[in-house]
Amino acid sequence: MQLKGGYTNYGESIGILMLDTRFPRPPGDIGNARSYEFPVRYKIVKKAYTDRIMGHSPDPELIVPFVEAARQLEAEGVKAITTSCGFLAPFQKHLAEAVKIPVFASSLLQAPLIHAMIGDDRPIGIFTERAKFMNEDHFKGVGWSTKTINVYVKGMKSEAVFPQVYIGNSSKLDTEVLMDEMEEMTRAFMQECPHAGAILFECTNMCPFASHVQAVSGLPVFDINTLIHWVHRSVEPRRYLD
Repeated sequence: MQLKGGYTNYGESIGILMLDTRFPRPPGDIGNARSYEFPVRYKIVKKAYTDRIMGHSPDPELIVPFVEAARQLEAEGVKAITTSCGFLAPFQKHLAEAVKIPVFASSLLQAPLIHAMIGDDRPIGIFTERAKFMNEDHFKGVGWSTKTINVYVKGMKSEAVFPQVYIGNSSKLDTEVLMDEMEEMTRAFMQECPHAGAILFECTNMCPFASHVQAVSGLPVFDINTLIHWVHRSVEPRRYLD
């Protein structure tokens, strides 16, 4: 067998651009490598703090360090790149044009596919920590608009523990408390939007609770992990024939 070199490490097909955080990340979270059955490669973007991302738009001064980090991951041999926060959707074009491998900056990229599957009349519930910050610029950043895709943005209540942990960058978390809040959020959403056809997590930290949300809602749940697995299969296809 002849092998071609050029990198230091091998086998890490998906590269993940991480915010500069310290909060715990349980299995299912994008920042926990045990969330995946295949190796991933992480790159922390220094000073990319949550308060510089979580707003009506991410701090434009972060475009340069994110692009640099994406190019580093490409040079290190990954085959596709994502990020650890759906609010980075406005950076999608900048990152995709900066490298020669696929980039999927936000789970929100899945909305057109979900919309095609469920039709015009059934809204997609977009779950996010702070609904007041989610706006058309995030959606347009990944190529779609609420003018053509029916969505219902559902945020957490202001006093919830979840955003205190993740936006507040806490060093501790209680998974049972967060699970209860995700289930409560789902029940409220189903009352407000009973005709929804699917749920899409903007927030990558919600992924550990996807099965709980699905059980409460009875709806298909999409998140950054569904997108990561889909892209991974495209760059590392399953081999059927020898």
